[in-house]
Amino acid sequence: MGPAGGPGRPAPRPAARHPFSSFIWRDIAPALAVRRSVYVFDMPGYGASSATEHQDLSLDALAGVLTELLDHWALTRPDVVAHDSGGAVALGALVDRGVPYRSLALVDAVSLPPWGSEYFALVGEHTDVFRRLPGPLHRAMLREYVATASSPGLRRDVLDALTAPCLGGEGQAAFYRQLAQRRPDQTYVDRIRGGYSAIDVPVLVCWGADDRWVPAERGRELAALVPGADLRVIDRAGHLLPEDRPAELTAALLEFLAA
Repeated sequence: MGPAGGPGRPAPRPAARHPFSSFIWRDIAPALAVRRSVYVFDMPGYGASSATEHQDLSLDALAGVLTELLDHWALTRPDVVAHDSGGAVALGALVDRGVPYRSLALVDAVSLPPWGSEYFALVGEHTDVFRRLPGPLHRAMLREYVATASSPGLRRDVLDALTAPCLGGEGQAAFYRQLAQRRPDQTYVDRIRGGYSAIDVPVLVCWGADDRWVPAERGRELAALVPGADLRVIDRAGHLLPEDRPAELTAALLEFLAA
């Protein structure tokens, strides 16, 4: 599961867009699919999913989407893998909505405060100003922002693919709306964290050692809060662990799922 519901057609007036989506699982999902049925989806407002002008894209609402989607797919006790804000969504579905998992793997997950980069905080406070930036300036800032999620650096074609949904007049406005909607979600994370100590399924916590968006210390804190959680901190990797070290992450996931 990426940070980002089932694949759909892009809406003509997107409510929000984020650079991360199921795209980041393109190398790992096929490896997991050799021995398992793998479902990869984009949350509303991410990737190729549908988006409308007045969508509720709060983490609480997205946890509800995941809950309904698993029911739609008739998946009982799935193994769930989640990255970034997908971590908060997966945790919310588990501890707040009672969705039964077989196991949960969290990758550089939004799960404990504080989270988000300095840019995230700045934009959240001045969204209206950033929406009015000239397109080329927005593009340059967006690329620099996304690039900081990687430790070794992103190939140009990968950076192009990640930033494309957030460019153009509608994409730019949608991107900043997305960041603005994320700021109040700190309270949701504060609420669900009380349920981490009651998690009774196997949990793997994977983190990039060089994560500048959600530092590895958050991963260590999370692993300490979840009974029996296994922690893997992977060197030479940033927040985009699936991009930076796909082989190492795949190996960790396969070992965890086999157990």
